[in-house]
Amino acid sequence: MGAILENLTRTIIAGAVLTVLLFLMYMGYDDMEGATFGKYLWRFAHVLSGVMWIGILWYFNFVQIPNMGKIPDEQKPAIGKVIAPAALFWFRWGAMLTIITGLGLAAANGYIVEAISLGLAGTEPTTGHRMIGVGMWLGAIMWFNVWFIIWPNQKRALGIVDADADSKAKSARTAMLFSRTNTMLSLPMLFAMVSAQNLYSIS
Repeated sequence: MGAILENLTRTIIAGAVLTVLLFLMYMGYDDMEGATFGKYLWRFAHVLSGVMWIGILWYFNFVQIPNMGKIPDEQKPAIGKVIAPAALFWFRWGAMLTIITGLGLAAANGYIVEAISLGLAGTEPTTGHRMIGVGMWLGAIMWFNVWFIIWPNQKRALGIVDADADSKAKSARTAMLFSRTNTMLSLPMLFAMVSAQNLYSIS
């Protein structure tokens, strides 16, 4: 067991194998609907990528940023040169996959027009469509912030691209403020997404 858990790749493969076994067990009940399961796979991928994205967002805002001041100056380069770039890789691609799978899920369930239009277009829009639409638009704003504001500023702040000391400091502050903006938006975004699924029984 240690050989599996001591290596991240083997750990992820083991998790995938367990998931496949669970899927096979589910198939064994012989009451699976193919179309329904296809939609579920979109939702599973959406939730999986969303957990990666929002988990790292909250790590930055609840763990890394508040504690940077407590780290001795000689140890800070380890965060900026090793930890932060790796976290930002998974952060931005988690955001991208969340958007892609979210749109795929909405299309598979047939409510993409109703959601994007916030219930102003489509066939028989419901409150659930409006709520999921609010969540989608908040998620899209957060995705935009990640790719076009936070990441470019973090590249300057971390020295991934050349910048003078003043530009680095300004970029670090901008990245932090937009990361905090995304943290703020993550709460109503998650409320909108979960309420659409559970309070209004959207597909």
